[in-house]
Amino acid sequence: MDLSKILAISGKPGLYRMLTETKNGFIVESLVDDSRFPVFTHERVSSLQEISVFTTGDDDLPLKDVLRKMHEKTEGKPGPDPKADTEKLKEFFKVAIPEYDPERVYVSDMKKAVSWYNLLLEKQILDFSEEEKEVATEGADPGEEQPEAPEEPAEEKS
Repeated sequence: MDLSKILAISGKPGLYRMLTETKNGFIVESLVDDSRFPVFTHERVSSLQEISVFTTGDDDLPLKDVLRKMHEKTEGKPGPDPKADTEKLKEFFKVAIPEYDPERVYVSDMKKAVSWYNLLLEKQILDFSEEEKEVATEGADPGEEQPEAPEEPAEEKS
């Protein structure tokens, strides 16, 4: 799943897919209503690839990992309604991402993360199958030799 082309634009609701770059910015398409418009370089734009969540540990948790954990917790179904009760939202976050820092992650951040998760899920952009394959290949012992394909016999010249 490549989140580098999915953007959050400050002051605009929802998420946007970057279609093409221009000399003054780029053209985006809304994931909510499919409208297209230009975004200029002076606007605050963040790629979802760059966003992370504060944790109680030393490292922050990339949004990609947060989305994966939400996907696992909900078993591929939509998360709770971000406009619903804030206590339900906090409880969901506590269970799905137990290492998040409750002092630095605000309810507004949780609402955004859950609404983004639901939107990406609805638009079928969330695809964790590539990462599962990578994890499976990383699990193989690097010192273990892989069977080689049998060599073709060399043709004799007469």
